Amino acid sequence: MNKKLGLAVAGALVAFSSAANAGIAIPAGDWTVDIGGVVNAYYTNTKTDGDANAVSNITTGLLPNYLAVSGKTRQNDLDIAFTISINPGASTTQAGKQSSQQENRQAFLTIGDASWGSVKLGKDLGIYASDAILNDMTLLGVGNGAGALAGNTTTLGRIGGGFMYADWKAQVAYTSPNWNGFQFTAGVTQAFNTQGDYVTSERGGAEPAYEGKVSYAFTADQVTGKVWASAISQNVQLTTALDDRASAWDIGANVNVAGFGLTGYYGEGEGLGTVVQFNQGYNAAKQARDSKDWYVQGTYTLPSVGTKLGVSYGESTLDGKGADTFNQSGREQWTVGAYHPLTKSVNLVAEYTNLDTVVDNKSVADTSVSSRTVSLGAILFF
Repeated sequence: MNKKLGLAVAGALVAFSSAANAGIAIPAGDWTVDIGGVVNAYYTNTKTDGDANAVSNITTGLLPNYLAVSGKTRQNDLDIAFTISINPGASTTQAGKQSSQQENRQAFLTIGDASWGSVKLGKDLGIYASDAILNDMTLLGVGNGAGALAGNTTTLGRIGGGFMYADWKAQVAYTSPNWNGFQFTAGVTQAFNTQGDYVTSERGGAEPAYEGKVSYAFTADQVTGKVWASAISQNVQLTTALDDRASAWDIGANVNVAGFGLTGYYGEGEGLGTVVQFNQGYNAAKQARDSKDWYVQGTYTLPSVGTKLGVSYGESTLDGKGADTFNQSGREQWTVGAYHPLTKSVNLVAEYTNLDTVVDNKSVADTSVSSRTVSLGAILFF
């Protein structure tokens, strides 16, 4: 995968507000308006243990189709910018009905200056675990989740098979200037509900979640890389008289040299659940369950043709508590993929993913179900 296409991948998730990532830049008075986007589609075939037949779909992958409009200007010694995106799905599942969902993942503004950083207000990618998904090679592809698309716009990539979904959150966040590679972000984000219980503070009013991350990017001769850590904490009202605080942290690193890339990631949570935030984070007795997520990923870019070959393995586990009928449940995922830059804008993608859903039960036999997905398709960035 070439450098320009790699930048576009990150831009598709975070924002198309940077001119370096934009496909079309239009001067408009004091403003520069940028238009960028993603179009992708894949044929997928998933075979799950116990099912007589495989399930085939034609759909988007981990990234939705994406159209983002952003603008930037300099006013009163401040950098002012905005981004708004629309994200249509590409799957249809019912005759006579266009069933793919419409999402609007981004709608935010930023105010800042290179001397002191920037403040973001609005909806964008969450802070905690954001680097885990941005470094996942299946951003260009499908990963897991292709066999159950009813109403979904995207597949899951490695979500739930190595890291927690950062999600798209309303937020107020401050990002520091870049000090020779070091940078941090801290913010408050919209609190999420857990298992049908409303999330409020001890005082009975709404309380936001608190998220933050620090990172250091470096270049040394032919070696480039980044290390990061992030965390989240949120008050959870389990009953009208019982509150708890869910939290999680993670750490990760990515290093690239001579065409080789290596990524490692690890995170732990208490009450945050698995796959998506606050899913199964607490049991029926209102006890917080512990969770762990980790993955390792290796890639190599063929020098003559630019094709990136990759293999990755990861696990997401949830520990049972108290009267839970299981000791631990988890998802283990292998993915191998090939990502070929047909042009500077188009990548051809082939992936194979094996996902094992495993439950270590207390009083009955353990269970394990495997699903295997083959996906072929293409993704375009502009």
